Amino acid sequence: MSAVAALGALLGRLCPMIALVGPTGHVLAAGPTLERVLAPRAPVGARFLELFEVLRPHGVADMAGLAALEGARIRLRLRSGGRHALKGVLCRLPANGALGLPGGVVVNLSFGISVVEAVRDFGLTASDFAATDPTSEMLYLLEAKSAAMAESRRLNRRLDGARKAAQEQALSDPLTGLRNRRACDLALDDLCRAPEPFGLLHVDLDFFKQVNDGCGHAAGDLVLQVVARRMLAQARPDDILARVGGDEFVLLLPGMDDIPALETVARRLIAAIEAPVSDGPARHRVSASIGGVLRPARAEADPPSLMAAADRALYAAKAAGRGRAIMAGASARAGAGGALSPGPVTENSPVQGAAMRSG
Repeated sequence: MSAVAALGALLGRLCPMIALVGPTGHVLAAGPTLERVLAPRAPVGARFLELFEVLRPHGVADMAGLAALEGARIRLRLRSGGRHALKGVLCRLPANGALGLPGGVVVNLSFGISVVEAVRDFGLTASDFAATDPTSEMLYLLEAKSAAMAESRRLNRRLDGARKAAQEQALSDPLTGLRNRRACDLALDDLCRAPEPFGLLHVDLDFFKQVNDGCGHAAGDLVLQVVARRMLAQARPDDILARVGGDEFVLLLPGMDDIPALETVARRLIAAIEAPVSDGPARHRVSASIGGVLRPARAEADPPSLMAAADRALYAAKAAGRGRAIMAGASARAGAGGALSPGPVTENSPVQGAAMRSG
């Protein structure tokens, strides 16, 4: 092994990013990490200034200019491209014929604060740095921090998923999958605060008790599930359907501003609900009474008053023979000052139910 190669190997173990540059500007030896960074190009034999561009000080274009920077801090970048800036320091390598040293400079390079990106981009490990280089400890701490943050993110995702699931469960009816009363109250409160009009239909199943008591709770649960699906099929994408009691439902219709249109929705709901529910050999039949109310645009109305108006209309539908929808007529009109004024209910064209029985 030549003296230059031996010196390069020795210095390379101490400073893995070192380069021995001869008086002609050619690299005579390079540390193992520098060779890895420059791969696939071999640094030995190449001109140093063809491998690196000196950014600061500016204007270094030859070996004489490079040698003049002895003791100064320099900043360089790879000419092969990439975003990595390096910093370095150099000292003269004295010529010694007896030792076989031709002279030149020794340049020790470092990635500085961009070492994390360099580790990732060049696939470096702790063994690519000097044993005394604090970079190894810094990389370990960064890796430990990264692992801790990754675990924290995973935990946060699990907690967020659990929180969302709990919120969804708290706002959902487990039997039908619809929203529950709490969710309905929140949605109704939001609609009342907004200026846009909306409609509210309070649906109560007729003859459900006969099915539930006469055929068992399993049959009753089946009817509720089927009815929920049928009502969802009649609702618009933005409508909000909730099960608010045993056999009671509320349908909120954002943007609804027309009583006849609200009546049409109610008729469709009743027709869908009255279709027989198949349960093995049995066929269960129920109907529905519906009370409706319309909140005009920018009218003053609070959730309790709207629900009370819909309830009065619902009771009127029950008293009128069931299987029909009644709209809260005067309550759906804005009185003085834009507020909803109370008043009697008015019946729409009744939708009579079929013979309500289970068989």
